Amino acid sequence: MTSTPRMPALRDSLDGSPAPWQRTAAGANLLGADGNLGITIFEEITALAGTHGAINLGQGFPDEDGPAEIRNAARKAILAGMNQYAPGQGLPVLREAIAEHQDRFYGLQLDPATQVLVSTGATEAIASTLLALTGPGDEVLTFEPFYDSYGAIIGLSGAAHTTAPLLAPDFLPDLDALEAAFTDRTRVVLVNNPHNPTGAVFPAEVLQRIVDLAVRHNTVIVTDEVYEHLTFGPRHIPVATLPGAADRTITISSAGKTFSLTGWKIGWLSGPADLVAAIRTIKTFLTYSSGTPFQAAIAGGLRMDDSFFTDIAGTLRAKRNVLSAGLRAAGLDVFQPQGTYFVNADVAPLGITDATDLARRLPGLVGVAAIPVAMFCHPEGAERTRTLLRFAFCKRFDVLQEAAERISRLGEVL
Repeated sequence: MTSTPRMPALRDSLDGSPAPWQRTAAGANLLGADGNLGITIFEEITALAGTHGAINLGQGFPDEDGPAEIRNAARKAILAGMNQYAPGQGLPVLREAIAEHQDRFYGLQLDPATQVLVSTGATEAIASTLLALTGPGDEVLTFEPFYDSYGAIIGLSGAAHTTAPLLAPDFLPDLDALEAAFTDRTRVVLVNNPHNPTGAVFPAEVLQRIVDLAVRHNTVIVTDEVYEHLTFGPRHIPVATLPGAADRTITISSAGKTFSLTGWKIGWLSGPADLVAAIRTIKTFLTYSSGTPFQAAIAGGLRMDDSFFTDIAGTLRAKRNVLSAGLRAAGLDVFQPQGTYFVNADVAPLGITDATDLARRLPGLVGVAAIPVAMFCHPEGAERTRTLLRFAFCKRFDVLQEAAERISRLGEVL
């Protein structure tokens, strides 16, 4: 993290407690001990990649556009005049398509009128949910490493952020440690599955233990399932399909990862009508609505043939293998991901003890950029993951082949 001088207007709250921006920044590991505000590791590494002309495998966005038929549908919607506010809950055609998708793939039956809410990406869905359901005195439990926006929004809400570790090599939770992490103050357990940044896909027995513990402690389950169609072997199991889960689970997903249209920012959530109504109250006063022509186009995307969803996972698996081969050739220990856009590698075999320092040097050393996994952790978790780097493989094959070739020379230049 690099710091910028603190502005005079950015003061603490009048009672001396941290201001909302400070809680948010601290939750995302952006606030230094001196109170100065830093930039995200993504911004820092992206800037370094630009300076050195490096291949940027740090951020998880594709370098190829999604299906032409979906993009053409958005153009048609724009030309047809779908350019004003959509309903705050989302276009009916998209809510109906989301309900159909959940039934088609998972057997979950939803009322699109009361149990589905469209959001500005999954990030807004997560933010709206946590702000609606949690506050000071509550705890929000996530797995660690965790996606950085979780910590930011938990901090903004005023709740305490607790964690259960995911440990190499499989990055599945120790069930005893998971049980110990739950308390009667755990208002929400936030489950990211398939998991970013580790690439783990949780099996049914892990998910069922989460549900059972949530029932015991009267906890709401919030699931971030944006990588639901991007698994490489294991079957994705929505938590809401498990016994005891349906009446306490909010399921979140989006179009960005599935259709390689991350810039459209079309997300959604579904669940019990009372919880969805509560979350909608917050979401209404964040963006109200967004992306009207994109919403219409994504409705068609969700109704594409099964072969589309199978093919995108198969292509991504092949890309994973290309990049993983280069990492292994460099002498790194590679943890084979079962889903998502990301592969983690341990740099310890090269005698490196600080992956964050290496991440800052990597663009200049070999012309490739990656993100240190420690940045997705609290201090204890950062120590556990201090030698891990995360690489994104959601790029073109030729880009990944070049990146793999460059990385394979890492041992020679250290």
